Amino acid sequence: MATAAVASGVERYPAALILLHWTMAALILAAIPIGWRMGDLEPGPLQDALYHLHRSIGVTVLALALVRVVVRRVAGAPPPHPSLAPWQRTLSVAVHHLLYLLFFVVPILGWAGTSAFGAPIVVWGLFELPPILPRNEPLSEILLGAHGLFASTLAGLVLLHVAGALYHALIRRDGVMQRMLFGRTG
Repeated sequence: MATAAVASGVERYPAALILLHWTMAALILAAIPIGWRMGDLEPGPLQDALYHLHRSIGVTVLALALVRVVVRRVAGAPPPHPSLAPWQRTLSVAVHHLLYLLFFVVPILGWAGTSAFGAPIVVWGLFELPPILPRNEPLSEILLGAHGLFASTLAGLVLLHVAGALYHALIRRDGVMQRMLFGRTG
């Protein structure tokens, strides 16, 4: 596998996956509160700007998720950290698989719901995505409701993931989190 080893002999993630991880983390941590807030605002320029920003972030997350899957297939990933108990490995794998699934499901539901609503998806002011569904506002409500539900699920999984990383970094100090950090560890 094309991974660098930590001084302790525990493998790290490839640099490309580390970069994708932290970039997507920042985007998702921005998109979720924007998504929760934008619908509560009065219609106007601020609400419009937040919708455009949220959609641009969502499209970027979807694109980066595709890249991330390809990079992971090509560059590989280290095996589970040897200090993990079997139940921790199972939980870690389950959370990671659900996160990857939601990296795709949440933006696609947003794209579908926005398409059914009839709103444009202009990505960073550079181009407009084509609608993937015809205009159908009742369907839009269902799809955007599912988008919100799955986004909330994603937020919960992100919190669980962060809690696990902090547990390993601050309490166990076992090097699990260091595998996903830039620079030297060990």
